[in-house]
Amino acid sequence: MDNYIGIDVGTGSVRASLVRKDGQILASSTHNILTFRDTSDHRIFEQSTTDIWRGIAASVRACLAEAKVDPSTVKGLGFDATCSLAVSDENGKPVTVTKGSSIGLPGERNVILWADHRAEKEAETINKSGSIVLNYVGGTMSLEMEIPKVLWLKNNMPEDRFVRCQFFDLPDYLTYLATSSLERSSCSLACKCSYVPDPTTFPSDRWQPAFFCTIGLQSLLEDDFRQLGGPAPQISPNLLPGHARKKHDSDTDKEYDGRRGLLTAGLPVGKGLSSEAAEELGLLEGIPVGSGVIDAYAGWVGTIGARYRLADNESVSECPTEEEAQFRLAAVAGTSTCYLIQTPKGNFVPGVWGPYQNAVFGGWWMNEGGQSSTGQLIEFILSTHPAHTVLQKTASERGITEFDVLAEELERLRKEAGVYTTTELTKDIHIYPDFHGNRSPIADPRMTGSISGLMLDDGLSDLAKKFNVTLEAIALQTKHILDEMEAHGHTIRGIYVSGSQAKNIPLMQLLANICEIEVIIPQSPSAAVVLGAAMLGRFAAEVTVSGKKYSDQEQRTKLWSIMVDMTRPGQLIKPAVSARDKRLLEAKYKIFRETIETQKRWRKEMEEALQD
Repeated sequence: MDNYIGIDVGTGSVRASLVRKDGQILASSTHNILTFRDTSDHRIFEQSTTDIWRGIAASVRACLAEAKVDPSTVKGLGFDATCSLAVSDENGKPVTVTKGSSIGLPGERNVILWADHRAEKEAETINKSGSIVLNYVGGTMSLEMEIPKVLWLKNNMPEDRFVRCQFFDLPDYLTYLATSSLERSSCSLACKCSYVPDPTTFPSDRWQPAFFCTIGLQSLLEDDFRQLGGPAPQISPNLLPGHARKKHDSDTDKEYDGRRGLLTAGLPVGKGLSSEAAEELGLLEGIPVGSGVIDAYAGWVGTIGARYRLADNESVSECPTEEEAQFRLAAVAGTSTCYLIQTPKGNFVPGVWGPYQNAVFGGWWMNEGGQSSTGQLIEFILSTHPAHTVLQKTASERGITEFDVLAEELERLRKEAGVYTTTELTKDIHIYPDFHGNRSPIADPRMTGSISGLMLDDGLSDLAKKFNVTLEAIALQTKHILDEMEAHGHTIRGIYVSGSQAKNIPLMQLLANICEIEVIIPQSPSAAVVLGAAMLGRFAAEVTVSGKKYSDQEQRTKLWSIMVDMTRPGQLIKPAVSARDKRLLEAKYKIFRETIETQKRWRKEMEEALQD
């Protein structure tokens, strides 16, 4: 059977998985990534593409060795990565991004990680521009996106060095390393580089020159945005069969702009794996490489096509149609959470990024909401509580998890209090979860967390209650995001959850109960992202074999078929809440929304108090 390799570059590690055509993962391997910090500036997070590629090569070779398969059985390769900024010179070699005399010179620390917050002032400049580009990021551009980082480099790098740089969203730099082709992904350019592919609003070239001039990046206009991925002369618009993407003047529904080398998700990049990359990875030269996507979007690909097991646990739900994709929200939930939904029509949702055209499906539009702290918030509440050591000791002595201890303690407290549910047990405790600012739908990094209902109790029972209310707060904020999406044109019929938090069944049940919606967990939620990358590899391989040029509709249909085929049936969690608890949760949601307005009002009152 044919095999495919998915490569997922996360914040702290590289993961490669060897996947069969039917979606079964044959082998996986993970290698850590170095992150460089600055002891004098907590905002700085840098990485190295040299280190990342070294980890990719080791992981791929380990997969082949573990599965004992011949490299000739690997028919396609797909990449996803964090939305970090990779910088190279004109020849594609790494360029230093660290502030100081060496910035802009050859050097391995060439990645500004997505979590790097050095570009705060640059983001403020951009958000004061009033540009229509801001409409496509929910009204406010995050300092974690690529253009604020590029502007920071412009402000801190000698001009003669800056003009010789190329700027890549990390997924695109990885496909460049794999193929030596400068073709860019629509996902990276549209979502993180202010490339707004909407010919009804913008000029046909789809960049917005006035925006870049206003913020101080007018030099990027030279050579038609070459530094960000404009047309590259060395890329022929008439490539080999399976890669041909020549654009004709009459084309109105194309997934590829031949002049720019712009590809939607999974379309073959260049002529496939280069000889140099093939030798490093232990694979064959010419293997098709699919155009990459941002990691959360690979989670969408690897999750949204799932069926689920029915009550008898033997049969499964019917295969979903391509049209059903627009009603499915993917939640990629780990340290933080991304909420992704893609529709045929673009919907502008305040505080939610997008709509991004062609982010995955050609012609469709993606919205991305976000929760700044999910797993991070849970860990913070537990680890900072005085009873955390008691929790750890109890779990260790009994040989069970900390979450099992908390669940047992909540059940003991429920019975002792004589109430029906843990929701009723903790009804007078309220947590507002923005301990790390708000990404969506308020889009305000100044928002902070709060706890109401504190008592002089620092024992395990108090920790258990706060744990339960933390899960409620995460679910309440999810409802806030969904409500805003639905108020602005989306219809959501199910949440498809992947990532580490998908294993948190109490949280999954709260999501179903509070949002009043079905929650579907894939068979391997922790592998959904890398599986999505492998699906892009299979898509690239099958497009190459077909030798045909795909329209938007054909791209959508083919990729959706692969997604459904390779996503194994998952678990369905339905809303299960009594009328009594439903009223309590509705009251909690009302208080949750009031807390937002109260915090804003208090902040304003304190600011006014400081005015002369």
